[in-house]
Amino acid sequence: PAAMAADEPGALELFVSIGLSESKARETLRNQALSALLREAIVQAQEILGSAADKTVGTLLYNVASRLKDPKHLGFLVEYIATKKIVTDLQLNAALEYVKSHPVEPIDAADFARECGVGVIVTPEQIEEAVEASISKHRAQLLSERYRFNMGLLMGEARSKLKWADGKIIKNEVDLQVLHLLGPKTEADLEKKSKAPKARATEPDKKGKGAVVENGKSLAEPTKSLMEQLRGEALKFHKPGENYKTEGYVVTPNTMNLLKQHLEITGGQVRTRFPPEPNGILHIGHAKAINFNFGFAKANGGICFLRYDDTNPEKEEEKYFTAIRDIVEWLGYTPYAVTHASDYFDQLYTWAVDLIRRGHAYVCHQKVEEIKGHNPPPSPWRDRPVEESLLLFEVLPFHGEATLRMKLVMEDGKMDPVAYRIKYTPHHRTGDKWCIYPTYDYTHCLCDSIENITHSLCTKEFQARRSSYFWLCNALDVYCPVQWEYGRLNLLYTVVSKRKIIRLVDSGAVRDWDDPRLFTLTALRRRGFPAEAINNFCARVGVTVAQCTMEPHMLEACVREVLNEQAPRVMAVLEPLCVTIVNFPAPHKVKIDVPNFPADETKGFHKVPFQPTIYIEQSDFREVKKGYKRLAPGQPVGLRHTGYVIAIQSIIKDTNGRVKELEVTCTKSEAAEKPKAFIHWVSNPLVCEVRQYERLFLHKNPEDPAEVPQGFLSDVNPNSLSVIEEALVDRSVCGAKPFTKFQFERLGYFSVDPDSTGAKLVFNRTVTLKEDPGKV
Repeated sequence: PAAMAADEPGALELFVSIGLSESKARETLRNQALSALLREAIVQAQEILGSAADKTVGTLLYNVASRLKDPKHLGFLVEYIATKKIVTDLQLNAALEYVKSHPVEPIDAADFARECGVGVIVTPEQIEEAVEASISKHRAQLLSERYRFNMGLLMGEARSKLKWADGKIIKNEVDLQVLHLLGPKTEADLEKKSKAPKARATEPDKKGKGAVVENGKSLAEPTKSLMEQLRGEALKFHKPGENYKTEGYVVTPNTMNLLKQHLEITGGQVRTRFPPEPNGILHIGHAKAINFNFGFAKANGGICFLRYDDTNPEKEEEKYFTAIRDIVEWLGYTPYAVTHASDYFDQLYTWAVDLIRRGHAYVCHQKVEEIKGHNPPPSPWRDRPVEESLLLFEVLPFHGEATLRMKLVMEDGKMDPVAYRIKYTPHHRTGDKWCIYPTYDYTHCLCDSIENITHSLCTKEFQARRSSYFWLCNALDVYCPVQWEYGRLNLLYTVVSKRKIIRLVDSGAVRDWDDPRLFTLTALRRRGFPAEAINNFCARVGVTVAQCTMEPHMLEACVREVLNEQAPRVMAVLEPLCVTIVNFPAPHKVKIDVPNFPADETKGFHKVPFQPTIYIEQSDFREVKKGYKRLAPGQPVGLRHTGYVIAIQSIIKDTNGRVKELEVTCTKSEAAEKPKAFIHWVSNPLVCEVRQYERLFLHKNPEDPAEVPQGFLSDVNPNSLSVIEEALVDRSVCGAKPFTKFQFERLGYFSVDPDSTGAKLVFNRTVTLKEDPGKV
């Protein structure tokens, strides 16, 4: 019988009659799909039984209705339940798994019965013997540990011998035999097991070095590597060739044959693809997509294609193709092959003709504006004859606004998505061969099919296209991969859309796509973010299905972790103050060895000139020492790495009363009192340019009209870039190549910018040494 509306009078009584409580029955009625299926199952069972279903049968019927993915198997399973061939949850679990793994009808009844324990009777004697054997095996340990012994072990061993035995009966038998062996519980048995004392949580460092916490997760907590996470994720996904086990996957009479051919080609290897549009530069959100696609394949011994989705010639440029591949490789991944949607234009066109022939597509003359958005008016050309559409599709370029549309309704209510549209634009790779181009909705799943992709991983917003993905492959009777969705990664205080970045460039707010204040991956690389830190950040975020919006400081924390290990230390002074050491020890031209990593001197040294004239930071000197720990009259400081302490002799000022030079004396550290502070310095330095960055936007969500009513361009931080044109850095950095990273002691991490010349180095501040809420 067809499923009846769940809210019909009597539905509540019907559900209560099979043993559901009234509240559970009402809750079930609120779920229309479940209640319709349950009602159908009960009606079918009652027809077989000739009477009402008892509670045991009722419970099994409820479990079937709530867990069955494909309702076409409902009648088959209900018959086994009603005729008492399936009587336990264990058997039902096996039955549900069996129908999921054997989607093609008819089901082999003998094989099904064997796999689901139909007709298997486990006697009380068999259970008694199995438990007895297990207790005998562990007897000594049982007598010594008594009731602290893990009784689950006994039940597990008995169950493994008797697969279809009822778990409750096994438990009762275990309890009975253990009581017989040990006797009733004594007071000693009832005493709580003493717990090992908990290690006291270490107190956060008083100086503010406590762990950064985001969403309740400490950044100091160890994170599983991305590979470990993705290997775990593989357990949730289907195995190659078992696509049909995925929820929502459509099985046709030819599915198993196509999957067999697919396995012959791939050898059962995982295949993924990263499919960017070559119309913009990749941003931080793409880093997750790259890690997810390439990482999932790598973690599971598979391969990943880099496939450019180049179906819109109006927006594509050579620089984007090059930059995308460059970034993928910079993040540490090598594509198995680099392909393009345009490689398959001929095949896609042939399939489009076939789709029309099969009655699944038609040429439509509605204007693009008319068919945009939700619930557009149905096309008056939907039912035009196949021959007419075939003819028109051949001459489509001469029909102005005509499109080819597919006959289906998508999950989000969008009707008849466009498969081809006219664009009189030469293509970057195919020249002027085509003036009609396929859309994403048409191209993507078919390219996945051609490349025998096993897991088509995409962001959550494509979930509404999953049904059209399956529909199109099945409509053309070609191999159908499985689309899986994961959550996008967004960052606060930024914009990433191509259109908005172009507006930022045009308005002069940023220089270009790789301006270090942006969160495009080329910009982050230019600012000095290591690829490893970006990958670690993706691992921290996790391979979540939910969309996540993160604070930039979490990414910056990952950058500090990597650079702390990788960036050698040098000394630089951003706002110099000249200091003359009047009693400088001879000889005057001294070079001292400075460790590249003071915490680990095995990593080598670099030489730094130390002469009578040095430069220190203006902020490291004050004329008044009250509450100040660095250099002041009567308050000496140590000079890092020199073994000397300096003390002020005289302060030289210009005509405006500003301090322009200090004269100091130096004393060997061992002969002087230990100073309150040690400061960095440079001598005979290189002049360099230093660019310091703060957040590009003032608000967390610059695109949100509620936060920024005047639009994101009005939210640009006027102080997001400050340039120091004559900073000083020690000579050891001379000749450093672009993207070389250093820690300027006490100042932050800096990276050599590509604007550097042989005459003058340019440094970008990557991040400060500690988190600063206003800086990036």
